[in-house]
Amino acid sequence: MSESPHDGPASEAHAREEETLEQAGLSADELKARRKALAHVRQWGDPVLRSETRPVEIFDEELRAEATRMIELMDEALGIGLAAPQVGKSVSLLVYRVGDARPIVLANPEIEYSSDDAETAQEGCLSLANVQVDVDRPVHVRVVGKDVTGETIKIEASGLEARVIQHEMDHLDGVLIIDRASKDQRREALRALREAESRSGYAA
Repeated sequence: MSESPHDGPASEAHAREEETLEQAGLSADELKARRKALAHVRQWGDPVLRSETRPVEIFDEELRAEATRMIELMDEALGIGLAAPQVGKSVSLLVYRVGDARPIVLANPEIEYSSDDAETAQEGCLSLANVQVDVDRPVHVRVVGKDVTGETIKIEASGLEARVIQHEMDHLDGVLIIDRASKDQRREALRALREAESRSGYAA
Protein backbone atom coordinates (compact mmCIF):
# COMPACT_ATOMS: atom_id res chain seq x y z
CA MET A 1 0.00 0.00 0.00
CA SER A 2 1.23 3.49 -0.78
CA GLU A 3 -0.47 5.08 2.17
CA SER A 4 0.49 4.89 5.82
CA PRO A 5 -1.20 2.00 7.66
CA HIS A 6 -2.60 4.61 10.01
CA ASP A 7 -4.56 6.11 7.13
CA GLY A 8 -6.10 2.90 5.79
CA PRO A 9 -8.74 0.36 6.78
CA ALA A 10 -6.39 -1.43 9.18
CA SER A 11 -5.33 1.73 11.04
CA GLU A 12 -6.84 0.94 14.43
CA ALA A 13 -5.80 -2.69 14.27
CA HIS A 14 -2.21 -1.71 13.47
CA ALA A 15 -2.29 0.74 16.36
CA ARG A 16 -3.35 -2.08 18.71
CA GLU A 17 -0.54 -4.23 17.38
CA GLU A 18 1.93 -1.44 18.04
CA GLU A 19 0.74 -1.12 21.63
CA THR A 20 1.40 -4.83 22.16
CA LEU A 21 4.84 -4.63 20.54
CA GLU A 22 5.74 -1.55 22.55
CA GLN A 23 4.84 -3.40 25.75
CA ALA A 24 7.08 -6.24 24.55
CA GLY A 25 10.03 -3.85 24.50
CA LEU A 26 10.28 -2.60 20.91
CA SER A 27 11.91 0.79 20.55
CA ALA A 28 10.32 3.82 18.91
CA ASP A 29 12.72 3.43 15.96
CA GLU A 30 11.74 -0.21 15.48
CA LEU A 31 8.05 0.68 15.58
CA LYS A 32 8.62 3.49 13.08
CA ALA A 33 10.44 1.12 10.72
CA ARG A 34 7.62 -1.41 11.04
CA ARG A 35 5.00 1.23 10.31
CA LYS A 36 6.92 2.34 7.22
CA ALA A 37 7.26 -1.25 5.98
CA LEU A 38 3.58 -2.03 6.51
CA ALA A 39 2.70 0.92 4.30
CA HIS A 40 3.96 -1.23 1.41
CA VAL A 41 2.08 -4.39 2.40
CA ARG A 42 -1.35 -4.85 0.83
CA GLN A 43 -4.15 -5.21 3.35
CA TRP A 44 -7.36 -7.23 3.50
CA GLY A 45 -9.80 -6.08 0.84
CA ASP A 46 -7.14 -5.50 -1.81
CA PRO A 47 -8.10 -7.70 -4.81
CA VAL A 48 -4.48 -8.72 -5.45
CA LEU A 49 -4.61 -10.83 -2.28
CA ARG A 50 -7.31 -12.98 -3.88
CA SER A 51 -5.69 -13.36 -7.28
CA GLU A 52 -3.83 -16.47 -8.39
CA THR A 53 -0.26 -15.86 -9.41
CA ARG A 54 1.59 -16.53 -12.63
CA PRO A 55 4.89 -18.45 -12.67
CA VAL A 56 8.19 -16.60 -12.60
CA GLU A 57 9.77 -17.07 -16.04
CA ILE A 58 12.64 -14.59 -16.09
CA PHE A 59 15.33 -14.85 -13.43
CA ASP A 60 17.18 -11.59 -13.77
CA GLU A 61 18.44 -8.65 -11.75
CA GLU A 62 14.92 -7.25 -11.49
CA LEU A 63 13.72 -10.43 -9.79
CA ARG A 64 16.68 -10.42 -7.42
CA ALA A 65 15.98 -6.80 -6.53
CA GLU A 66 12.32 -7.60 -5.85
CA ALA A 67 13.28 -10.53 -3.62
CA THR A 68 15.72 -8.33 -1.69
CA ARG A 69 13.03 -5.68 -1.26
CA MET A 70 10.58 -8.28 0.02
CA ILE A 71 13.09 -9.61 2.55
CA GLU A 72 13.75 -6.09 3.82
CA LEU A 73 10.03 -5.37 4.16
CA MET A 74 9.44 -8.69 5.91
CA ASP A 75 12.23 -8.04 8.41
CA GLU A 76 11.26 -4.42 9.09
CA ALA A 77 7.59 -5.39 9.50
CA LEU A 78 8.70 -8.06 12.01
CA GLY A 79 7.27 -10.83 9.89
CA ILE A 80 8.73 -14.24 9.15
CA GLY A 81 7.31 -14.62 5.65
CA LEU A 82 6.04 -12.54 2.76
CA ALA A 83 4.53 -13.45 -0.61
CA ALA A 84 4.58 -11.37 -3.78
CA PRO A 85 0.80 -10.65 -3.79
CA GLN A 86 1.27 -8.91 -0.44
CA VAL A 87 3.41 -6.31 -2.20
CA GLY A 88 1.08 -6.06 -5.18
CA LYS A 89 2.79 -8.55 -7.51
CA SER A 90 0.78 -11.46 -8.93
CA VAL A 91 3.79 -13.71 -9.40
CA SER A 92 4.75 -16.97 -7.75
CA LEU A 93 7.43 -15.70 -5.40
CA LEU A 94 7.81 -15.85 -1.64
CA VAL A 95 10.44 -15.17 0.99
CA TYR A 96 10.75 -16.33 4.57
CA ARG A 97 13.15 -16.43 7.48
CA VAL A 98 12.76 -18.62 10.56
CA GLY A 99 14.73 -17.56 13.62
CA ASP A 100 18.32 -16.55 12.92
CA ALA A 101 18.58 -18.56 9.70
CA ARG A 102 19.38 -16.87 6.42
CA PRO A 103 16.35 -15.75 4.40
CA ILE A 104 15.01 -18.15 1.77
CA VAL A 105 13.65 -17.08 -1.60
CA LEU A 106 11.34 -19.49 -3.42
CA ALA A 107 9.93 -18.98 -6.91
CA ASN A 108 7.30 -21.29 -8.38
CA PRO A 109 7.15 -23.49 -5.27
CA GLU A 110 5.27 -26.79 -5.31
CA ILE A 111 4.65 -29.21 -2.47
CA GLU A 112 5.99 -32.66 -3.39
CA TYR A 113 5.08 -34.25 -0.09
CA SER A 114 3.11 -33.38 3.01
CA SER A 115 2.79 -35.57 6.07
CA ASP A 116 -0.42 -37.13 7.26
CA ASP A 117 0.26 -35.87 10.76
CA ALA A 118 -0.87 -32.30 11.27
CA GLU A 119 -1.09 -29.82 14.09
CA THR A 120 -3.10 -26.73 14.88
CA ALA A 121 -1.37 -23.48 15.77
CA GLN A 122 -2.25 -19.80 15.84
CA GLU A 123 -1.24 -17.79 12.80
CA GLY A 124 -1.22 -14.09 12.03
CA CYS A 125 -0.64 -12.28 8.75
CA LEU A 126 0.93 -8.96 7.81
CA SER A 127 -2.04 -8.37 5.49
CA LEU A 128 -4.65 -9.00 8.18
CA ALA A 129 -3.92 -6.51 10.93
CA ASN A 130 -4.43 -7.78 14.46
CA VAL A 131 -6.09 -11.02 13.28
CA GLN A 132 -4.92 -14.36 14.65
CA VAL A 133 -6.69 -17.64 14.01
CA ASP A 134 -6.02 -21.34 14.57
CA VAL A 135 -4.89 -23.11 11.40
CA ASP A 136 -4.40 -26.85 10.94
CA ARG A 137 -1.43 -27.77 8.71
CA PRO A 138 0.77 -30.80 7.97
CA VAL A 139 3.80 -30.93 10.25
CA HIS A 140 6.27 -31.94 7.52
CA VAL A 141 6.52 -30.88 3.88
CA ARG A 142 8.93 -31.27 1.01
CA VAL A 143 8.86 -28.32 -1.39
CA VAL A 144 10.57 -27.90 -4.74
CA GLY A 145 11.02 -24.54 -6.45
CA LYS A 146 13.58 -22.17 -7.95
CA ASP A 147 16.00 -19.78 -6.30
CA VAL A 148 16.60 -16.26 -7.62
CA THR A 149 19.06 -17.57 -10.22
CA GLY A 150 16.58 -20.09 -11.61
CA GLU A 151 18.30 -23.10 -10.06
CA THR A 152 16.04 -25.85 -8.73
CA ILE A 153 16.03 -26.17 -4.96
CA LYS A 154 14.35 -28.68 -2.69
CA ILE A 155 13.47 -27.95 0.93
CA GLU A 156 12.58 -30.50 3.60
CA ALA A 157 10.81 -28.58 6.34
CA SER A 158 9.04 -29.34 9.57
CA GLY A 159 7.42 -27.46 12.42
CA LEU A 160 7.41 -23.68 12.12
CA GLU A 161 9.33 -23.65 8.84
CA ALA A 162 6.81 -25.99 7.23
CA ARG A 163 3.96 -23.84 8.53
CA VAL A 164 5.49 -20.61 7.19
CA ILE A 165 6.07 -22.10 3.75
CA GLN A 166 2.49 -23.37 3.56
CA HIS A 167 1.13 -20.02 4.77
CA GLU A 168 3.04 -18.11 2.08
CA MET A 169 2.17 -20.64 -0.62
CA ASP A 170 -1.49 -20.10 0.25
CA HIS A 171 -1.02 -16.44 -0.67
CA LEU A 172 0.15 -17.53 -4.13
CA ASP A 173 -3.26 -19.20 -4.61
CA GLY A 174 -5.27 -16.27 -3.23
CA VAL A 175 -5.95 -18.11 0.05
CA LEU A 176 -5.86 -16.30 3.41
CA ILE A 177 -5.68 -17.70 6.94
CA ILE A 178 -9.30 -16.76 7.58
CA ASP A 179 -10.24 -19.24 4.83
CA ARG A 180 -8.66 -22.03 6.87
CA ALA A 181 -10.07 -20.97 10.24
CA SER A 182 -13.06 -22.46 11.99
CA LYS A 183 -16.43 -20.95 11.15
CA ASP A 184 -16.58 -19.09 14.47
CA GLN A 185 -13.04 -17.70 14.23
CA ARG A 186 -13.57 -16.69 10.60
CA ARG A 187 -16.80 -14.88 11.50
CA GLU A 188 -15.10 -13.05 14.36
CA ALA A 189 -12.09 -12.09 12.23
CA LEU A 190 -14.26 -10.79 9.40
CA ARG A 191 -16.35 -8.77 11.82
CA ALA A 192 -13.22 -7.15 13.27
CA LEU A 193 -11.83 -6.40 9.81
CA ARG A 194 -15.12 -4.89 8.60
CA GLU A 195 -15.52 -2.80 11.74
CA ALA A 196 -12.03 -1.38 11.25
CA GLU A 197 -12.86 -0.74 7.60
CA SER A 198 -16.10 1.01 8.54
CA ARG A 199 -14.47 3.24 11.16
CA SER A 200 -11.79 4.27 8.71
CA GLY A 201 -14.33 5.36 6.11
CA TYR A 202 -12.61 3.17 3.52
CA ALA A 203 -14.50 0.67 1.40
CA ALA A 204 -12.38 -2.22 0.13
